[in-house]
Amino acid sequence: MGQVASIRDISSWLRFSGDRPPMVFTVFWGAAALCTATLAHGLAMSGSEPGWELYPVLLAGGAVALPVAAVLWHVLPWRAPASLPRGTASVAFLVLTLLLLPAGAVPALLLVTLAVGNAQVVFGRRGALAYAAISGLYAFSIAMLNPTRQLLTAVADGAIMVLLCLLILVVVVAAVESHGRAEETRRVLAELEEAHAELERYAARSRELAVAEERARLARDMHDSVGHYLTVINVGLQNAQRYRTIRPDDAWDEVRQAQALTLEALTDTRRWVRALKPLRMDGRAGVAGLRALAESFGSADAGVVFTVTGAWPQVDEARELVCYRVVQEGLTNALRHARARRIEVALDCTPERVRVTVCDDGEGAPPGALGGGSGLRGLRERLAAVDGVLDVVPAPGFTLRATVPV
Repeated sequence: MGQVASIRDISSWLRFSGDRPPMVFTVFWGAAALCTATLAHGLAMSGSEPGWELYPVLLAGGAVALPVAAVLWHVLPWRAPASLPRGTASVAFLVLTLLLLPAGAVPALLLVTLAVGNAQVVFGRRGALAYAAISGLYAFSIAMLNPTRQLLTAVADGAIMVLLCLLILVVVVAAVESHGRAEETRRVLAELEEAHAELERYAARSRELAVAEERARLARDMHDSVGHYLTVINVGLQNAQRYRTIRPDDAWDEVRQAQALTLEALTDTRRWVRALKPLRMDGRAGVAGLRALAESFGSADAGVVFTVTGAWPQVDEARELVCYRVVQEGLTNALRHARARRIEVALDCTPERVRVTVCDDGEGAPPGALGGGSGLRGLRERLAAVDGVLDVVPAPGFTLRATVPV
C-alpha cells in the first residue's frame, strides 16, 4: 500500500494541472535559474572576459532578463490554444532565456530547453522545432561573436543547444501524451461508473417488476381460490336459511359444511400469505431463507424436514428466487393436494449447481397432473429462463426435483 501511495505521489509531480506545468518543471526551472544567477554573479565579480568587448553588455542583458523571466514563468500558458497576450509571453520567455546564455553557461541552456518545451505545449511540434532551431542558431552566433572561440567550437555549441532542445521536446511530448491518456482514462472510468450505476438501477427496477408481476399472479390465484370457497359458503348458508324451519337437520348440515369450508379457506389464505413473503425473510437468504420458508409450512398435521448437502455456492438473486419458488410450490402442492403427513425438502449443493428436491408421502399426483397446472407450468418457465431443469415424479407420494445451474 505504501509503494502504491509513493508511486501516486511521484506521478503527481509529472502531471499537468490545468494551465500549470508539472511540478518537476517548476523545480527544474528554479534550480536552473538559481545556478544561472550564481554563475553570472561570479563572472561579473571576476570581470570581463579577455578580448571580448561585447561581453559586459551581454552580461548586463542577462542580469535584467533573469528576474523578468522569473516573473513570466508564473504566467506562461501550458494549454493550447493560448490567447495572443499569453502566446506573446511564451515568445518573450524564449528571448529572455536566450539572453542568459552568454553568462549562464550550462544552467542557461537548461532554461532555454524549458522555453522549447513550453512551445511544444502552446504552439505544437512545428513551433517547438522552430524554437529549437532559433536557440541553436543563437548559441552558434554568440560563440562566433566571441573572438576567443573557433568555428568548430561555435558549431558544437549550436549542436548541443539543438540536441538539448530535442531532448526536452521528447520529454514534454511524452508528458503531454501521458496526461491525455490519464484524462481519457478518467473519462472512461466515469462513464463506466455511470453505466454500472444505470445497470444497477435497471436491475433493481427489473427485480421490482418481477416481484410485482409475481405478486399480481399470486393475488389472482388467491382471488380465484378464496372466491371459490366464499361462493360455495354463501350458497350453503342460503340453503340453511331456507331449510331452517322445514328441514332443520339439512339446514344444520349446510352450516357445518360452510364452517368446514371456512376453515379450509382460512388455511388456504395463510398459505398464500406465506407465498407472498419476499425471498429474504427477516434478512435471511440462501440456505437460511429456504430453511425458514420450509419451517413456516410445518404444522401439527404435516411435518417438514429440511436437509442440506454441500456448501451453498455463489448464486445470483434470479437463481435464488427460482430455488425459493420450487420449495414454495412443492410444499404448497403437498399440503393442498397430496394431503401429506411428512414432507422432505433437500438441498444438494455443488460449485456448479443447486438441486432442490421436495418429496412427500401423500396421495401422489392425480391423472393428468404432469401436464401441469399454472404452478408447475410457471416453475418450468422460471427454470428454463436460468437454463434449469424440472423433474416431476408422481408416485409414490409426489416428488419435485429442480436443478439450477450456478
